[in-house]
Amino acid sequence: MMKSIMRTAVALVLCLSLASLVVAAEKTQKKGKAQNDVQSMSQEKQIKLALSAAPPRIAKHAAVLVFGEDGKLKEGKPGTNGFTCIPTVMNLPDPDPMCMDAAVKQWWEDLMANAPKPSNTAPGIAYMARGGSHWENGKRVVMKEEPGAKIVKEPPHWMIMWPFEAKMSMIPSAPNPSGVYVMFDGTPYAHLMVYQDPMKMK
Repeated sequence: MMKSIMRTAVALVLCLSLASLVVAAEKTQKKGKAQNDVQSMSQEKQIKLALSAAPPRIAKHAAVLVFGEDGKLKEGKPGTNGFTCIPTVMNLPDPDPMCMDAAVKQWWEDLMANAPKPSNTAPGIAYMARGGSHWENGKRVVMKEEPGAKIVKEPPHWMIMWPFEAKMSMIPSAPNPSGVYVMFDGTPYAHLMVYQDPMKMK
């Protein structure tokens, strides 16, 4: 009887351990593969996801870039208001589309190209109505993954891309209860983050 109970207990532990390993493996596989998921979407679905980043009055006339079969962005929808939307920013499992004006598009292209500093000559605005994510090491927001850094989810927000300085502006350099902070403070890519749902703005 005791041996039978022991065998059952061992079998149960092994099953639970196996289940845990499967779940862990699935989570690992999902990490950082959102771009592939977006690429596998139809062009129509990518466009819909990209446009969900901005208020309808802006999204309606915005251009959209989508991922082609080669993994590169191409025009999926022409626009007439100077805004461009993309279906994902950080390529993470959580959807993080962004809609940006021409100045931010230049800023973003410079960032993607690892340019020393952004070349936009005027402040730009961008919307992320579905939220986004950033790397954080301790309480410091960092531009990219580094030892000890972790991904932190952000609520719906909008941004002003211009070289703000936390010290000069007296605005915090990390997320805080006010909902406003300078991201990437001390770098040429510093910009203002505003945790306010673009869909509720009038």
